[in-house]
Amino acid sequence: MIKKDDTKKILLKRLEKLEKHYTAFKEYKVLIDQLLKEKNIYDQFVFNTLLPQERAILDAYLKRFSSIQDFLGAKIFSLLLDVSGINSSKMSEVLYYIEKEEIIDSLDNWIELREVRNELEHDYPEELQEALDDLKFCIDSFSKLESYYLNSLNYAKKYIS
Repeated sequence: MIKKDDTKKILLKRLEKLEKHYTAFKEYKVLIDQLLKEKNIYDQFVFNTLLPQERAILDAYLKRFSSIQDFLGAKIFSLLLDVSGINSSKMSEVLYYIEKEEIIDSLDNWIELREVRNELEHDYPEELQEALDDLKFCIDSFSKLESYYLNSLNYAKKYIS
């Protein structure tokens, strides 16, 4: 069994790492917003004519989107519950309490983000429009994922001092 002080130290270290992902995530979102002012990147023809550096921004955004969601789900949520004294062993219990503690707005939204992110990792070129729709969903979901990150930070602050 890990001591509570050790759990707090681990959580702090993980939150520091997550902050780096979040900072890059925000920066890529600004670049995408600028790109969207110039081009409809969700149009197949336009997407196919994007410059390599423009595609790289989209790829980097999706990588950070995935990293943040993975990190929250696999490395942060259970520790948040541990430091607050809530015992949970299964992921379904962790997510139940994370929703109950209002770190995520709803389990359905969390699962939808996860499913779309997983689809993007397995798309093939013949399914370009679906991939672009998923890309749009992930870009449009910036605020939602950002709120999960910020809610996690605020929750942690209550127990780590």
